[in-house]
Amino acid sequence: MPHTIVNPDGLHDPAPFGYSHTASVRADTELVLVSGQYGSGTDGAVVSTDFVEQVQQAFRNLSVALAAHGLDLSHVVQLRTYVVNIDFDKLGAISEAVLGCGDTLPTQTVIGVAGLAMPDILFEVEAVAARP
Repeated sequence: MPHTIVNPDGLHDPAPFGYSHTASVRADTELVLVSGQYGSGTDGAVVSTDFVEQVQQAFRNLSVALAAHGLDLSHVVQLRTYVVNIDFDKLGAISEAVLGCGDTLPTQTVIGVAGLAMPDILFEVEAVAARP
């Protein structure tokens, strides 16, 4: 694996929340940056007004983007997620989606926002992935 995940003693266990505290990447590693993916179909339209369905589709789209570089969710080092009108119930859906990233959870920042690029978008995720 081209990166190392560390959850230092002295910080809470972040795994139940779907992320890790730190990640390091070797200098000889190629980074793949994936722009914000949202719950869209191939036509760019939002597939559902349901938050959970949007999260699931956004992660499917992220997987497609990574696959174009020969990578998968296990290569993700960092996620930045944007949530419209965030509440704690929504965080569970994000954590479940992130758990599909493999044995070591990536670092993640969840950002509450008033709105995203189109009015129907409720969730967006961008990623940094690492390849040796």
